[in-house]
Amino acid sequence: MFSSLSRRRLKRSARSVFGWERLRPEQLKAMEAVMRRRDTLVVMPTGAGKSAVYQVPGLLLNGPTVVVSPLIALQRDQVQGLLRRKDAGAAAVNSTQSVGQNEAVWDRIRAGDIDFLFLAPEQLAKDEVVEQLAAARPALFVVDEAQCVSSWGHDFRPDYLRLSGVIERVGRPPVLALTASASAPVRADIVEQLGMREVVQIVTGFDRPNIHLEVVPFRDDAAKRRAVLERAAAEAKPGLLYAATRREAEQYARELAELGLDAAAYHAGLAVAERAEVHDRFLQGELDVVVATSAFGMGVDKPDVRFVLHASVPGSLDAYYQEIGRAGRDGQPARAILAYRPQDLGLQRFFAAGRPDPDTIVQVAEALGAHDAPVSASELREEAGLTASRLTAVVNLLEQVDAVRTTEDGELQAVGDTSSADAAEQAVRLGDAHQQLERSRVDMMRGYAETTGCRRRFLLGYFGQAQPQACGACDRCDAVEFADVPGGGHDRGLLDGTGTSTGTGTGTGAAARSAAGKAPEHPFAPGVRVRHQHWGEGAVMSEEDGRLTILFETVGYRTLSLAVVRANDLLVPASAP
Repeated sequence: MFSSLSRRRLKRSARSVFGWERLRPEQLKAMEAVMRRRDTLVVMPTGAGKSAVYQVPGLLLNGPTVVVSPLIALQRDQVQGLLRRKDAGAAAVNSTQSVGQNEAVWDRIRAGDIDFLFLAPEQLAKDEVVEQLAAARPALFVVDEAQCVSSWGHDFRPDYLRLSGVIERVGRPPVLALTASASAPVRADIVEQLGMREVVQIVTGFDRPNIHLEVVPFRDDAAKRRAVLERAAAEAKPGLLYAATRREAEQYARELAELGLDAAAYHAGLAVAERAEVHDRFLQGELDVVVATSAFGMGVDKPDVRFVLHASVPGSLDAYYQEIGRAGRDGQPARAILAYRPQDLGLQRFFAAGRPDPDTIVQVAEALGAHDAPVSASELREEAGLTASRLTAVVNLLEQVDAVRTTEDGELQAVGDTSSADAAEQAVRLGDAHQQLERSRVDMMRGYAETTGCRRRFLLGYFGQAQPQACGACDRCDAVEFADVPGGGHDRGLLDGTGTSTGTGTGTGAAARSAAGKAPEHPFAPGVRVRHQHWGEGAVMSEEDGRLTILFETVGYRTLSLAVVRANDLLVPASAP
């Protein structure tokens, strides 16, 4: 049992160093687990205070806290935030700093002057970095944006797969994994991939009720562009406008500026200094609108963003949820608006279609098999004639089928008795499954945009969170309320550019609202593991209007009729023989 004295120490540290007069119960529970040196997985929505879970204990632990963070801009924000607090020493080691600057940070670590050290996962691929980290004897190993470690997650990053080995090499400190968007399968994968033990899981839910959800459908691209500009200009400021490409981001920013707004583009094609300037101006309140690609947003700590407007449909609900999570972090009303044109999904299908081809996988497997000893990635890349990113994608697949391992020195070695051809065949099958998963995410994004029911219930159901009542804070629920007004009942359809609705038709009025709010009764509750005759095992994510959404390990998300499932015994418990 955690002592009341230690709990008081946590509260006192939060108040004296960070100025937080009150900790949320879930924050305090997670901090207590960290102080007990327990591996802990925390899922909290954006703005709920995940960073506090390591920041407060980090000042009480005997040794530095290592924070693995995927974006340098995010590291910068977190370091600056900590440095504004008294008695909190923080620094980062990354590729934007000179060798001398990074060495100065290691000197401070050795001197005991650093409480929090921020690193990108790519840094931990360097043996000298891991050695210096091991010598520092970290007290806590934090993995921020932990969904990046899961191949089930939309934001998967192969460099995260090596973290479990790094954790062991630096003395196996307690592990704290933080994420805002991890469904049950993703959470299980995070625990496995990081080698977490006897994990304390704290999942607070995904709902952000202060964010109003809206989808505005279009047929014509020119009409959509005009409407996006008008909406971005009309909404309360500040706001974020997400565009699909760098070119679109630049164009929208230019046109908004011509309308008299302080607007700037942000994308990966800009120089580091330019991106940092836009980022800082936005945080300081100097910009009305940032027009960004998906390169912008993760970890942006600006509480008063009043709208997030998507000019094109994202590739998954995971990405959409993360990006709209930038809005309303102060708890005040905010809006998430999606300008939806079905044809835009074609671009996302293109992005979701890529995977290493079978010949390349065979080539790498054979090259590894020809070496009796471990080989460096650079040598293997030269032999195979591949780019670094292409080789990483192939090696990642081979590692997941246990055909390759990464040594403590960061080199690659073929393992097991499986032939190169068989290993490549297994990796191809795994790559196909990942490809199917990504395509199914696009389909689920379409489902959200075109649902005739409560959007929040659909969105939360995707993450496996039941929402029996209609939310009353999305455009679909607004339409139901409007239908009860004399003369109401008009529902949004596809807009043809003149504002005329073609009408898609939904249930309206009190009867529809009552049906939407009725709690479902069925044997397949969210989280239940099931098995399908053809698609194998999966996890039930949600049920809505007589349809089950299930995440299968081989084919991704599938939506099945509950009546058909029952009538034909299509699903059985995964534990059944």
